[in-house]
Amino acid sequence: MNQMFLLYIDPGTGSMLFAALIGIFSTLLFFFQKLWIKFKFVLSGGRIKDKTSDEKLPYVIFSEGKSYWNVFKPVCEEFEKRGIDCEYYTADEKDPALEQGYKHVHTTFIGDGNKAFARLNLLNARVLLATTPGLEVYQWKRSKNVGKYVHIFHSLDEGTAYRMFGLDFYDSVLLVGDFQERYIRKLEELRGIPQKDLQVVGCTYMDGLLARRDKEGEAKQEKKQRTVLLAPSWGEISVLNRYKEKLIDALLATDYKVVVRPHPQSFKVEMDILQPLMDKYGDKVEWNRDADNFDILNRSDILISEFSSVVFDFAFVFDKPVLCFAGGQSDMAPYDAAWIDEEPWKQQVFPKLGKMITENDFDHFQTLMDELVESTEYQKSRDDLREASWQNRRHSAEGIVDYLVESAAQMQQEEEAKAVQTESTEKKKAKKEDEK
Repeated sequence: MNQMFLLYIDPGTGSMLFAALIGIFSTLLFFFQKLWIKFKFVLSGGRIKDKTSDEKLPYVIFSEGKSYWNVFKPVCEEFEKRGIDCEYYTADEKDPALEQGYKHVHTTFIGDGNKAFARLNLLNARVLLATTPGLEVYQWKRSKNVGKYVHIFHSLDEGTAYRMFGLDFYDSVLLVGDFQERYIRKLEELRGIPQKDLQVVGCTYMDGLLARRDKEGEAKQEKKQRTVLLAPSWGEISVLNRYKEKLIDALLATDYKVVVRPHPQSFKVEMDILQPLMDKYGDKVEWNRDADNFDILNRSDILISEFSSVVFDFAFVFDKPVLCFAGGQSDMAPYDAAWIDEEPWKQQVFPKLGKMITENDFDHFQTLMDELVESTEYQKSRDDLREASWQNRRHSAEGIVDYLVESAAQMQQEEEAKAVQTESTEKKKAKKEDEK
């Protein structure tokens, strides 16, 4: 009798196996590259040199996709303005960067998912800038030919909201404000890992929003009806997932225009929740899916969310009030925040930006929203928190490019000094051989 055996590998083990295969592949590729160079050297009678260092890229930006273009666009434009060549690698063939037509920023689609990481694992560059956490933890491994890995934040928080070990293997982290330093240093101390180079540069995407707000001004409503924007995060603790119709019905019971902007990830993995709601409410609710959130933030009068960083965009850039649901991520175990023995920074400061609410407040939305829109109660605390946490405003791209240029220049000097030392050592060795 024929028997069939089924083997099952859980996703975590599968990820580790794939990472191991990528590591083996990278090592073998490097080995054969070096072997081929040595082979050509022998054939040429010693005239061909290893050009690896000559081909080293000074600056590389890696983007996971179009969602991060608002983070990297100001940096690319700063490189372009200075006339400095830079490579921009993206894992998204629809990344707007690919259509910019820059002269000095060379944009390349390097494949998505594991294809992109396989390319990055063999990268030869002095400096790499990325928002992607989990370097050396999952499929993305440090290349032996990359001098410095630099992380830039794509949201405003304390830096512990990533899954565990999210920033541990970066060499440098560029901060939005110096308040983030304490949390990163604490994790380094607890884990006994080397200290990273931390530099405060500001926040590029918020600078972009601020520049547009300065240029376009506050949106003018055709009608006098106020707008409430519900912008939840995604996952089991999203307020839209938790309360569904009950929350939307409570908002529709007010005289506010209701706009719901689900997290982009919800449209990928939570359509079983979203689609029934979209079908039920139809035109009664505006479902916003704009790739760019500027217009909807600009024309909304008040924001409702939970722990999403869009709260900072709304409060800091547009200077408008928020309603935040009390509580936050219930299970912090998978995140770096689980190592810090205190409430996450975002949840500490949200009460300073607006009113904290619970399900018990659903029957009072009209009063709550009217009072916040018309009140200046939270104005000073918003101003103070903006000054304390969002530093180097309007100049973040300049600070980032300055840092990358200085880092690359320093590494080049070290490479040249090492080459001179190596050449000197080889000459001394050759001289001794001749004397023999």
